[in-house]
Amino acid sequence: MMNAGKFRAAGAVAVALALAGCQGIGGPPRSGGPIASAPPPSSGFNGDWMSTDGVAISRFNNGYFETLATDTGNKLAEGSYTQTGPTSVTISVTSLIRQTTTQVNCAMVTQTQLNCTSSAGSQFSLVRRAGGIS
Repeated sequence: MMNAGKFRAAGAVAVALALAGCQGIGGPPRSGGPIASAPPPSSGFNGDWMSTDGVAISRFNNGYFETLATDTGNKLAEGSYTQTGPTSVTISVTSLIRQTTTQVNCAMVTQTQLNCTSSAGSQFSLVRRAGGIS
């Protein structure tokens, strides 16, 4: 049962990170050079996004994100995200629980919902959340 909880939290983290990827549209270019195809910056994706199971909240801000457990506030994952299209992002998620990095692609289907797919084929959704962790 303990492993199931950890895997659920890790899944929620991946979802939250995916959502964060959509929120981080237009972050600053990396030192490797400018991103010629990047859309203009948008703050529409910054903020808190919750996994649909309520286990985790991902906070995204200008290309950086972190995912926190809703019950303890502990950080579960962190990473970066890059917008790949007007309503899509790619997220590189590092799970602090599993010590692994996963790629996640997300599509913003509404201003309040992201549908995501991990590189392993797992699908999940994130929903915009007002406020912080209580």
